[in-house]
Formats: sequence, C-alpha cells, structure tokens
Amino acid sequence: MPRRTAAERHSDSAPPADLPDAPAGAALIDALVALHHPVRRRIFEVLSQEGPATVGDLACRLGLPVGSISHHLKPLHRAGFVVPAPELARDTRESWWRGVTRRLSWSSDEYTGGSVGRQMADTAERANLDYLTAAVVRWMRDRDTLPPQWRHGLATDTFLPATAAQMEDLTERITALVGRWTTEVRADAEEHPDAERRPVRMIARVFPSEPGSV
Repeated sequence: MPRRTAAERHSDSAPPADLPDAPAGAALIDALVALHHPVRRRIFEVLSQEGPATVGDLACRLGLPVGSISHHLKPLHRAGFVVPAPELARDTRESWWRGVTRRLSWSSDEYTGGSVGRQMADTAERANLDYLTAAVVRWMRDRDTLPPQWRHGLATDTFLPATAAQMEDLTERITALVGRWTTEVRADAEEHPDAERRPVRMIARVFPSEPGSV
C-alpha cells in the first residue's frame, strides 16, 4: 500500500480554512492552550527562528522522543502555528514542518472573572512569564560562553508614582518602539542576509506594584 501523503497524514490536525491571523474569543483560548505548553513553545520557537525541520531533527535539537514531538505538533498545527512542509522531504518517510508567524495578544480582562476563558488566559499568562523568566536565567548562566559582543543585554527598571493614563502611555510607547524596531530588523535581514545574527528576545512588563511588595 502506498504511503499516505503529508496532507493525508496530517488531515486530522489541519486548522480550519478560515483561521484568523489574529485570533480572538474562543479561537484565542485555543491558540493560548496550544502555544503556552513549554514543549510546544520550544518547538514553535525553533521552527520559526531556525527554519523548517523534520520531526527527527526537532527531537535531537530539543532532546525529546520523536513520539513526543509528533504529539505536540498536532495542537500547534491545529492552531495554525506550524504547517507541514512536504516539498522539503527527500522521501515519504520524512515529515518536515515550518513555523508560521501569527499575531497573538491578549488580556485576562477580556474574559469574565471566574469563567473558563479567564482561567485559561490567566494560566497562559503565568506559563508565559515562567517561560520567559527561565529564558533570562539561561542567558545569565550561559552568557560567558558567547562572543563578547553578544554578552551584554538590557537590564533596567523604573519605579515611580504615575497616573493610569501615564502608565497606558508608557505601554503604548514601548509597543510602538518594539514594532518599529521589528520592522527595521526584518528589512535589514532581507537587505543584508549574510550579516551575523542571533535570535534576540525582548521582554517588557508595565504594571502597578506596591512598594516593598514581593
């Protein structure tokens, strides 16, 4: 019996044809559940930053069993964060995947307190914070192994009384700055594809906090 095509093998996890680029409501909850599992987050980051890979390559890269990678690819596929890349396969035994950039922004306040949606959004936000905190800890642990020009990140914080409008203004300014920087970096990558580059992670949180609180 001939081996099924990639489209046939992954039909059970294929996303709907009308999947929105920026999910909201129930679709947003599904996306959060799919992405904010630590293993799935790692798979997505490798595919989106390092390019397409086979299931076997991902297993070696992340130190996980092939079966675990295949299991976690399904919800990522269903939510539109990865897609099969069968055109890269050298034979029908290879299963290639590539990452898909999607806009994902949410606030727990969008869901009623006590609702399932609110619980899932809160859980995803905590998981996101844990993941990013772990990334900072890894960088601090390993930065001395990097070339000198890559050892210096940004570490800064500000703590002073402000109005709600001023806090919102700061949030908007940071968001706009990161957006412009992202556009410039992507354009430069296309213009100078041979320049040395490493994935750079930027983390920012703006929130009210009581003095002395932990």
